[in-house]
Amino acid sequence: MRLFSLQSKRMTDIDKDYITTLKERGTKSHAYSKHQLVGLMIADLLDDREHKSFYMRLARSRNISSILSIARDVSERISVSQKGAYFMKILKEKGFLEKLPQTQKIPKKKKTKKKSTQPSFFK
Repeated sequence: MRLFSLQSKRMTDIDKDYITTLKERGTKSHAYSKHQLVGLMIADLLDDREHKSFYMRLARSRNISSILSIARDVSERISVSQKGAYFMKILKEKGFLEKLPQTQKIPKKKKTKKKSTQPSFFK
């Protein structure tokens, strides 16, 4: 019985270590392409990590340098409390937000019935 209690204690220590490593992994960003990196940079500049996927999509479809310059300008303004909302307002005024392209879904292939090689009288 003691052996079991020692093993259960070891397992909880391992579980805690594993949970902490998972939490650490979640805080790191994994940007694999340019628009993902730019979207994360904009989200960090505006202190708005909640909308990072929107900023990535914006960077993929619009001029990166102009969007980054607007984000830097907004981030430097001390008087603005909601930097993300102010950034969106400026983008709307300058016409950047008109008809962002939707992500297209790839249609699934229809399943076709296999034609059997057996003669029809066996069916």
